[in-house]
Amino acid sequence: MTDDVSRETPSAPEVARRVFPSDRFTLVERYAELLATEGVVRGLIGPREAPRLWDRHLLNCAVLGELLPQGATVCDIGSGAGLPGLVLAIARPDVRITLVEPLLRRTAFLEEVVDGLGLDTVEIFRGRAEELHGQRRFDVVTSRAVAPLERLLGWSMPLVAGSGALVAMKGSSITEEIEAAQDVLVHGGCGVPEVIVLGEGLLSSTTVAVRVPWADPTRVSWPLAVSRSPGAKNRPPQNRRKKRRPA
Repeated sequence: MTDDVSRETPSAPEVARRVFPSDRFTLVERYAELLATEGVVRGLIGPREAPRLWDRHLLNCAVLGELLPQGATVCDIGSGAGLPGLVLAIARPDVRITLVEPLLRRTAFLEEVVDGLGLDTVEIFRGRAEELHGQRRFDVVTSRAVAPLERLLGWSMPLVAGSGALVAMKGSSITEEIEAAQDVLVHGGCGVPEVIVLGEGLLSSTTVAVRVPWADPTRVSWPLAVSRSPGAKNRPPQNRRKKRRPA
């Protein structure tokens, strides 16, 4: 990383100390600095995003860690500048994270951050998620602003272990996305999507995530062979919404 970038890095809000472990706080501050400087210069985040890095990006990604099992293996597809993958690696040192990103300029930045911060629980795969289909499976597959759920399922679910789940950060349109993805959910053997609100009562802007497990953990190939008689219909799953409040 170069040291001649003179952009102002926003100071961490007090709530950040409640979200990140105290012994990891200097790491997330350094990552914020790199995003606000090199990240902007390299076009990985917009210059208008730098002043609101903490509220709109770092904190919102960090609370996703509530949905990661202890010691989980995590695959973050379309990592970009490392959101949410690198944030989760800092907030949850117990998990092992694979960042999947096809663009060289982004993977170069990710490698520099990982090396610079000494994040030895992170590996970087330069390529598309589809290239790992049939080769790797993870407890959790995350993503942020990658694609509508209907398409995201096809990229993510083949990487999800039988007892695992897709856990994607989404916006207010998630209910509509779930409705549009009903055929893919049913024919792909997915379980009932669960919409979860994170950071309520803690963050100024809450995080909306959708969690999609397998319907049958013993059958996790994609696409599943669905045996149906002509005219038969599958009952589409209904999404459940619940809120996670800070302890």
